[in-house]
Amino acid sequence: MNSHAVSSRLYTPSTPQLSEFKEICSRTTDPETYPLACEVKSNIPIYDLEALESTGLTADLITRLQDEWHHILHTGPGVYVLRSMYAPSKYETTLNNTNTAFNAIIAHEAAQSDTKKGDHFAVGGTNDRIWNSFSKHALQDPSSFIDYYSNPWLAAVAESWLGPAYRVTAQVNAVHPGGAAQEAHRDYHLGFQEEVACKRYPATVQLTSQFLTLQGAVAHSDMPVASGPTRFLPFSQTYKSGYLAWRKPEFRAFFQERYVALPLSFGDGLFFNPALFHAAGANQMDPDNGGFRRVANLLQISSAFGKPMETVDSVPLIDSAWDVLVQRFRAAGGALAGQELDPNTHSLQQREIRAFVQAVAEGYPFPTNLDQRPPGVGGMAPESEQDIVVRGLEGGWDRQQVVAALKKMHVDSRA
Repeated sequence: MNSHAVSSRLYTPSTPQLSEFKEICSRTTDPETYPLACEVKSNIPIYDLEALESTGLTADLITRLQDEWHHILHTGPGVYVLRSMYAPSKYETTLNNTNTAFNAIIAHEAAQSDTKKGDHFAVGGTNDRIWNSFSKHALQDPSSFIDYYSNPWLAAVAESWLGPAYRVTAQVNAVHPGGAAQEAHRDYHLGFQEEVACKRYPATVQLTSQFLTLQGAVAHSDMPVASGPTRFLPFSQTYKSGYLAWRKPEFRAFFQERYVALPLSFGDGLFFNPALFHAAGANQMDPDNGGFRRVANLLQISSAFGKPMETVDSVPLIDSAWDVLVQRFRAAGGALAGQELDPNTHSLQQREIRAFVQAVAEGYPFPTNLDQRPPGVGGMAPESEQDIVVRGLEGGWDRQQVVAALKKMHVDSRA
């Protein structure tokens, strides 16, 4: 036998071992590792954003928060809660208007078809689901759409895991009383592949996948434990062969024994590594005794170097939102030059505008046609959609100008 033989690039069917998995998931979160968290419950760090804001935000504080969040997702418990991410004291009108928009979309789609929508890891038709709520929200109510995705905390969270050139997609899930729990699983990309396809991907790719996506949710209703907030198995994202393991009945049984779930309040945020074993819980609230739908806007944020789960065409969204965005840019009273806006020198309104631009427009200019779109003088890359939007805001463009510039960029990018 050749002792120098090259090892298999693939995981084998026998690779996932429950004993190893149990050992990994028996770790405990040390609160001293995350000093900016207000508490740790069931191994999950919780951050009180209103309290942190009241101490005075600085660039250094945001960087330290991002370092902690990155560590949590990478080698820590894999999930954290942002209390008051959309604090009702500031965002109540935004959340209520957004819920009104979501309800209108749900009603419209229900009237258009009797077909029950398919769902991931759950029986279709047991809830109200809006696929691509991001784009539909923009077209339904541009004002609340801008308010919602202008949240600087969303930008800080996304950048902490993915860097600056990310792509936001979103899906609404409203689970009625009696709605069943999901099966334990991992998420996009490989989590959405059948096992026969998944095991063909090299082990290196299975490890890389989790670094290309950030999963999250914003609570659009209160979520007591009885309503079924998402269940998690802390530290399970660090199990290397987990994209094959989660399908095995013994791993799912262990999940059922050891999962944790935290209640959320209206406006709280929650973010987790897509490789973390998780599952939405059952809504066990009594509809005849105050029970209600559990509503979340699920955020699926993709790296510039990965492909998102849904297709987003930025041009009609910017077309819809431009006039309101220009008004807010003018009210903010300052330029947006530079990728990072420092809370020491830039107003909250300026940072909100930047956060919105990052959410709605592509920040990465490739792939493109470099004959038609060569890098600028002294630059390494041509303009991105975000660059064009910022240039349009600072240049006083009207809606027709920015739309024309974006369309031209897309045409020029073709082979």
